[in-house]
Amino acid sequence: MMLSGSGGVLLVGAGKMGVAMAAGWLRAGLSGPDLTLVDPHPHESVRDFAAKNRARLQTDLPRETPRAVILAVKPQVMDAVLAQVRTIVGPETLAISIAAGISLARLTGGLGTERVVRAMPNTPAQLGKGISGAVAAPAVTGADRDLAEALLAAAGPVVWFDDEAAIDAVTAVSGSGPAYVFHLVEAMAAGGVAQGLDPERAMMLARQTVIGAAALLEADESDAAQLRKNVTSPNGTTQAALDVLMAEDGLVALMTRAMTAARQRSEELGQ
Repeated sequence: MMLSGSGGVLLVGAGKMGVAMAAGWLRAGLSGPDLTLVDPHPHESVRDFAAKNRARLQTDLPRETPRAVILAVKPQVMDAVLAQVRTIVGPETLAISIAAGISLARLTGGLGTERVVRAMPNTPAQLGKGISGAVAAPAVTGADRDLAEALLAAAGPVVWFDDEAAIDAVTAVSGSGPAYVFHLVEAMAAGGVAQGLDPERAMMLARQTVIGAAALLEADESDAAQLRKNVTSPNGTTQAALDVLMAEDGLVALMTRAMTAARQRSEELGQ
């Protein structure tokens, strides 16, 4: 991914997700001087990141027109950010938003350009293990889409959709999903304590179990249902637990309610 001489990449919002993605771009071949980070109150770690990689770090927008601008700010401040970024968007600029709930119509209207991609990555992007859902506005060119793919794929696989409404569902499944897994670890550890284990060792067991199960998912191409069956003996201990989790009011019903709430909130943020 070479952007030298074309205006480079501008990241607006140098929080954890933004910097995680920026680190991926550098790993993928973007040169440090072609990356500009903008944050009004950058954390010391962001300053160190910029210095180490020879990237520019500013508290205000640069005057130059970027080839790509990535908007990694909270939805609540997006309208104000769009008004500022609009002043440096050029006819060849591609804008990518990773803010939950902010629609393509709101982005294109605020930026004054139709060359916009709306995406939803997730926090494992920090390790290159993330996944993003994305949708492009009709005016996005083939070259724009290739650039967006390169920028997003630095954090993990990219799944493209034609229907923008799918991005709110992506937010509910994978965007917020890591938090569900972390809470699952908490819940498993709490269950272990209820069975008589001390909290420290219960957490150790729960945490490593999820880490190991995730590694199996990555290493084995079988679907999740088959992997579940592989470790479930008929009438055994795992089956006894799954009878509870897979009951009509069990985990699927609970996750569906949780994801419905997440999607509804994503839709509300876009209004």
